[in-house]
Amino acid sequence: MLPNFINGEYLLTDKLSYQFGKPNRGDVVVFKAPPSEPCAENECEYIKRVIGVPGDRVRVVNGRVYLNGELLGQDFLPADVITEPGEFNEEGVEKTVPEGQYLCFGDNRSHSRDGREFGPIKKETVVGRAFLRYWPISQLGLVPKVRF
Repeated sequence: MLPNFINGEYLLTDKLSYQFGKPNRGDVVVFKAPPSEPCAENECEYIKRVIGVPGDRVRVVNGRVYLNGELLGQDFLPADVITEPGEFNEEGVEKTVPEGQYLCFGDNRSHSRDGREFGPIKKETVVGRAFLRYWPISQLGLVPKVRF
């Protein structure tokens, strides 16, 4: 999730909020790897950002993400980040996020295996919302909220 999260950092995950509510666009969530992923057998977890919620239409065109027909402002990423299409989010093809599912992309778009490849995830697979970075201590702080 570079540049916002670095390997070796430790985060606290709020596992309670989504028992009563739903993930929001921009939330950084931890979820169980989809069954199609190689590490799913070992029950690994992914950390990604929610781009689309149920009913949202998402399209990747020329390295940019469009949400519900409008260019998605991604101020949480460097301006030069390019979002490549994938097996699920093919170039120029608009996809609608199904009910009860969420489309999540990694912040490190050029090196992230995410919803662009494997598609939306079911809410039941979401472990929680990352909310506090506590290691390294020099990076201690709340995970910034992003809304779009």
